[in-house]
Amino acid sequence: MVVDYTVELSRIIKEYSLEELFVPEEEVLIKNNDINRPGLQLGGYYEYFDNTRIQIIGKAEESYIKELAEDEYTNRVDRFFASKPVAVIISRGLDLPSFANYAKKYNVPLLRTSDSTSAFMATLISFLNLWLAPRITRHGVLVEVYGEGILILGESGVGKSETAIELVKRGHRLIADDAVEIRKVSNKSLVGTSPNNIRHFIELRGIGIINVSRIFGVGAVKLTEKIDFIINIEPWDNDKIYDRMGLDEETTEILGIEIPSVTIPVKPGRNLAVIVEVASMNNRQKKLGYNAAADLLGRLGMATEDSPKTTDTSLDAFR
Repeated sequence: MVVDYTVELSRIIKEYSLEELFVPEEEVLIKNNDINRPGLQLGGYYEYFDNTRIQIIGKAEESYIKELAEDEYTNRVDRFFASKPVAVIISRGLDLPSFANYAKKYNVPLLRTSDSTSAFMATLISFLNLWLAPRITRHGVLVEVYGEGILILGESGVGKSETAIELVKRGHRLIADDAVEIRKVSNKSLVGTSPNNIRHFIELRGIGIINVSRIFGVGAVKLTEKIDFIINIEPWDNDKIYDRMGLDEETTEILGIEIPSVTIPVKPGRNLAVIVEVASMNNRQKKLGYNAAADLLGRLGMATEDSPKTTDTSLDAFR
């Protein structure tokens, strides 16, 4: 089932401190993460015009319509607002005569910002991509370890929350525990956050619910983080063969995006926090082009396609 997400215009107004030239009494919901500069529309061309997009009017549009004769100016602006765009934002603090009157006539929100057009468009697109992104909720823990967003997955009781607490004590940060809301903000990126009602809380069996930000301080938590790596935790199975070299590139698919992942078996005596730290650093090295397993095989005369192309036999070449 396809779910259409929306974001309130009032949230956008608050986020960017927009000046309200006219805002209807009823809440306006934005559902399209694309925006438009209506130069063609002010020129009279409305084929393929999508009025669900926020319209941004900058210096180019202002210069064009101010060159029009008075009656032509009136007709163009009237027709533009009659097309009922979901919202119109004027950038650079420009003053456009009569725009507020037409906004009231057709009940179209009219806002203004002092920011430059390109800069404002870039930040607004990022904001809309986040709030309107396709999303799912997964049972797991999301932490930031050495700058990497690590999503820890596994069955209930396997030790995800305990690992998260140990990581926080070691200086890393918690984003979400138990329920991780994952958003697809681009064709290559996933961002995770926590539902508002359980944010910063962790359940520890035998202790109960704790507030991580209250116990460890605000530096121990974070609101959102890009998901760079997935660690699947499972109970140790003596009959299962686990990867001991790390040559095979395992991935986990979420919302159509393949994320690098590993499976870590759990048994008494294993320090999961340290293993997660090492897995995070190893993943960063791989992104920088270094694979330790391929390097070792190369030194043993069993080179693979992934072996580093270097004659330096020390690790200094990869630092």
